Amino acid sequence: MSGHSKWHNIKGKKTAADAARGRLFTKVGKEITIAAREGGGNPDFNPKLRTAIEKARAVGMPSDNIKRAIQRGTGEINDGATYEELIYEGYGPNGVAVIVEVTTDNKNRTMSELRKLFSKFGGSLGEQNCVSWMFTSIGKITLKDENLSEEEVFDLATKVNALDVQKEDEKYVLTTEAENLFKVKELVEKEDFVIDSAEIIKVPNTYVKLTGDDAERMMKLMMELEDHEDVQRAFANFEISDEEMEKFLTAA
Repeated sequence: MSGHSKWHNIKGKKTAADAARGRLFTKVGKEITIAAREGGGNPDFNPKLRTAIEKARAVGMPSDNIKRAIQRGTGEINDGATYEELIYEGYGPNGVAVIVEVTTDNKNRTMSELRKLFSKFGGSLGEQNCVSWMFTSIGKITLKDENLSEEEVFDLATKVNALDVQKEDEKYVLTTEAENLFKVKELVEKEDFVIDSAEIIKVPNTYVKLTGDDAERMMKLMMELEDHEDVQRAFANFEISDEEMEKFLTAA
């Protein structure tokens, strides 16, 4: 199984612990602030903000926190922090391509910390666009109901012009062109299907197979990247067997 697909399962198992530490709230809060800054504070007219708010509610973020995050974006609250979205690229063990999306109020600090993380696990931070050409951006919509029939989902996919249908962790996933994500999301909701998540992801065009120490270092790098407060998401083109993944999870 590809690292991209399997890693989604690992991140799901981490979510509760992240939320307990407050890191997930911080990350989602930044996402809300950026969305409000870019498209205004009314989610009815800002699909990116609406999606970020839905994500925040799904992880139990309090309404007051959501409101403050929106107000930071619209300028109603000024606490001195100015966030910017940045993308860093680099290499993991055995030349694995890694893309890291961050939201930070201090890019020099973030870059220094990421450089140390990559080096710690046998990788290196690279130049802009050094690996981005190895990935394709697509929209991913995960449906909440696990009891949907294949016929229902394929009928839905046809109606909303989705590119493809897949199944991950017992849930159906619709893929779209990246620029059409929010449009398709709205069409899915109009068909009365409940959405678990909607996001733009980067899918590797090719994969690097890892085993042994390289596999373990790669997974530890991904874990620490995901745990970093400024990192929103990380993508990599590694492929690791289910057996090695499970061995790592058991030992972690």
